[in-house]
Amino acid sequence: MTAVNVGIIGLGNVGGGTLEILTGNAAAIEARLGFPLRVRAISSRSVLQAPPAAAAALPADVRRSTDWRDVVDDPEIQIVAELIGGTSVAAEVIEAAIAAGKSVVTANKELMAQRGAELWAAAARAGVSLAMEATVAGGIPIHAVLREGIAGDRVQSMVGILNGTCNYILTEMERRGDSFETVLAEAQALGYAEADPSADVDGLDARSKLALLAALAFGTRIRPAEIHVEGIRRVRSVDFSYARRLGQTVRLIGSAERVGDDGLLLSVQPALIPEGAILAHVQGAYNAVWVRGAWGQDTFYYGRGAGPAPTGVAVVSDLIRAARELRAGAAGALSPFAHTTLAEESPRSIRERIRPWYLRFRVRDQPGIIAALAAILAQSGIGIDAVLQLPGEEKADLPFVITLEPTATGVVQDAVATMGRLDFLVDEPLVLPMEAGLGTGA
Repeated sequence: MTAVNVGIIGLGNVGGGTLEILTGNAAAIEARLGFPLRVRAISSRSVLQAPPAAAAALPADVRRSTDWRDVVDDPEIQIVAELIGGTSVAAEVIEAAIAAGKSVVTANKELMAQRGAELWAAAARAGVSLAMEATVAGGIPIHAVLREGIAGDRVQSMVGILNGTCNYILTEMERRGDSFETVLAEAQALGYAEADPSADVDGLDARSKLALLAALAFGTRIRPAEIHVEGIRRVRSVDFSYARRLGQTVRLIGSAERVGDDGLLLSVQPALIPEGAILAHVQGAYNAVWVRGAWGQDTFYYGRGAGPAPTGVAVVSDLIRAARELRAGAAGALSPFAHTTLAEESPRSIRERIRPWYLRFRVRDQPGIIAALAAILAQSGIGIDAVLQLPGEEKADLPFVITLEPTATGVVQDAVATMGRLDFLVDEPLVLPMEAGLGTGA
């Protein structure tokens, strides 16, 4: 049977992984589809000089170009895979492909979080598919789960580890007691973190992913900039020592929860979670998403979050779906956001969220420190749960921890801002929520 022709734009890690799977798994893909899925054209800035091994091994008749327009304008190409990333040129690629009547597969989380709804609307008008499974947790088919697998349920909340780089850094800090800076450098050497790691360690990557998951789960368009975000740069190895004393550990958590019938609370931030929680056992560069539904209750999804192979699998799976839709004449019928339209909504202020809290201080030791901090907390109506101090000899930079009873985020933030004016502080306090009710298991 006649093949469906694919054009791939971008031959970095994801593009190279996608090509390797398409060529190495071609027979199995054809058996699934009943027809071949053929790479007909590829494009990248270096494709003519130093293509990845998978690209170099392609048949000689596969068209190669440094200009993405040559792929989009090729009349034989039916599906375009946009794998270059970023939000400028990538948007041009997708818009041009849709205008040319071609279905699109993308792994671009940032672009889809910002403009995905309007790009899908354009695809629907053009009668073509737009698929984006690879944008979140490449090794976990979480889009398909929310779009189809549990579509009959009403999602109440989601909690997840959405960034493999941060999870690698935190779990290695926990395991070895090394500093953030040491483990970050190692992650960069291993290729887990970019030379500029800001998108990962400052929580921006996870924020884009959470915006996409919120659209799928709740049918709302949330702009990433409206989601509260904090990164992991200020987490120190001593925080794992204190967390262990509390029966907890530290992870970067993306969470979204429905508040009654009129709002959502969303955040990405490091948090203390119980050592017995399932998410506490997610190690290294893995991702996990825990979903609670009104009827189906709890389901849990776990797998590699990034890398050429897991993300490539997600891209190829989308290509297979798009090819099926083309052959069935149903292209564009299924929204990648699981809803025909997305409601415009701003999340509620994170200041409303009530949690127990972990406050870690670094101080120049002197009499009256606890009394001064306790007075500020008392004036704010905040109850102290415990005070912990591990043995330490560095009196000029002494860490200790105060845990708080459940309190609204805004109240704690205001109290900590007042504490910031105290002259014995070496650094501003580290303030982490303590998450509970995350389920247990190994």
